[in-house]
Order: sequence, then structure tokens, then C-alpha cells
Amino acid sequence: MMNDKNEQDSRSIRLAIVIKRLRTSLQEAALAGATGLSLSQVLILRRLRVEGSLTAASLAAAEHVSHQAITQNLSELKRAGLVETTPDPDDGRKKLISVTADGKNVSESVHASRNAWLAHAIESTVEDSELPALDKAIELLERLAAVSNSGKIR
Repeated sequence: MMNDKNEQDSRSIRLAIVIKRLRTSLQEAALAGATGLSLSQVLILRRLRVEGSLTAASLAAAEHVSHQAITQNLSELKRAGLVETTPDPDDGRKKLISVTADGKNVSESVHASRNAWLAHAIESTVEDSELPALDKAIELLERLAAVSNSGKIR
């Protein structure tokens, strides 16, 4: 029984390390497509591109950062012409932040850079005979990703 526990711990540690390394590589590839932007700014643009207009408070909550951090990043993105603000039609005291056409282009470029890096990495390191195993690994990772911190399936 103890050996099973050690194997589970070892497997968990190896998986966490591999996921962290892959995430770092993906982030570096993404940033290569977004010259001059921080990772936080890239993530903000992506969220706005995917979800549409949001308030700064909603954006801060979604990105799990402070209001101050969002405000600073939005200020820089606005100066660069990548986001814009408009009055919230439901509450005139609030402003909605949305991605501009330039911001959308940058976000799409980042997405393309990341995907190109991953496609190249797969093509250059995974043999054709290993592709079914990769597909199975992706399915398993999707199932793991669907488990919330409380242990419930999302």
C-alpha cells in the first residue's frame, strides 16, 4: 500500500512539473507574438476578445488580480490603443472595457504564435505512431482539468 502511495505522489509531482514546463513554454511562445506586452496584459486582451466588454472589477475578479493591478495594466493597454472604455449602459457610473481592432489583432497574433509553437513541438518530437497515445493523454488531461478544487467535476 505504501508503494502505491509513493507511486501516486511521484506521478503527481512529475505531472505538475511537466504541466508547469509546458505552460511556461506556451507563455513564452505567446509573448513572442506580443512584443512589449506583459503576460498579464496578454491574458487581459484574450479575455476581452473571448468574453467581450467587461468592467474593471469583473476583469480583476476573472483574472484573480487586484483592482490596482487591473487598473495599471488597462492604463498601459489603453495608451497603446489596444483597449477602450465606454459608459456602462446599465450603470452610468461604471465603464466597460473592450478590446479595439488593434487589440484583437495582437491577441489573435499571440494565439497564433502559441499554437504554431505547440504544433511545431508536436510535429518535431512526437512520432506518428505516438499520436494516438497523445490523443489519449489529452483526454486524460481534460478530465483532470475538469475537477475543481472541491473535487467536483466542472
